[in-house]
Amino acid sequence: MAARTSSALGGVAPPEGLTAPAPAEGALPKDHTQAILETTKRVAALLKRSGPPFALAGSVAAFAHGLPARFQHDTDFCVRPEDADQAVKALEDGGIAMRRAPEDWLVKGRSGGEEIDLIFELARRPVGTELLERASVKAVDSVWMPVLSPTDLMDSRLAALCEHYCDFGDLLPMARMLREQIDWARLERDHRAQPLPDAFFHLLERLRVIERTDVAGADATGEGVTAEGATGERT
Repeated sequence: MAARTSSALGGVAPPEGLTAPAPAEGALPKDHTQAILETTKRVAALLKRSGPPFALAGSVAAFAHGLPARFQHDTDFCVRPEDADQAVKALEDGGIAMRRAPEDWLVKGRSGGEEIDLIFELARRPVGTELLERASVKAVDSVWMPVLSPTDLMDSRLAALCEHYCDFGDLLPMARMLREQIDWARLERDHRAQPLPDAFFHLLERLRVIERTDVAGADATGEGVTAEGATGERT
C-alpha cells in the first residue's frame, strides 16, 4: 500500500485520484470605501484645474464634515447648470468616461470602477452660485476641495423626502453628529409646511437631538413659537 502523505486536509492525504484544492490566487478584495475616496479626489482635482465652481455633495461630503464613512454606490458633485458642459469636458479630458443619464438633472461618469454623479439640480432645485459659495473648503483624504455646508446637505435630504422615499435612517445620524453645525431655524422656516420634514423635526425634539428653541422662528403672523408650541409675542 502506498505511503500516506500529509496534506492541507488535517495531515491526511486526499482520496486516491483527488487532489487538495489549491489556495485561490489574485489580489485581495478592493476596499470600496477607499476606492470611492480615490475617485472623489481624482474628480475634484480635474474640476479644480478646469475652473468651474463646484462642491462635493452626498455621503462623501457628510464624511468630510465628520460622519463615519458609510458611502453609497457613488460620489456626488454639484455644479451650476451653465457650467455642466465645461465640467463634463474637464472630466472627459482627464480620462473619465461620462454619459448622459435618463434623468435630466445630472450626468454620470465612471472611474476606477466607481460611479460619479455630476449634479446640476439638487432636490429638484437648480444648483446656484449662493449654494456653492456657502460651501467650505475641507480636506477629503488629504485633498482640499469645496464641500457643501452641513445645513445645505440636510436641506437637500429633507427636500427629497416624499411618500415613496421616507427614510429617516440616514438623516438621524447626520442630525446627531452635525447638529451644532446646522442652522435648524433656517431649515424649519423652509420646510415647516411639509409634513415629512416636520415629522422629522418632531422626532429630533422627542429624542432631544435638538431643542424647540433651535428651530423656533417667526410664523406667518410674525410671532414666535414657544418650547410648548404655543405662540406668543416676540421678545
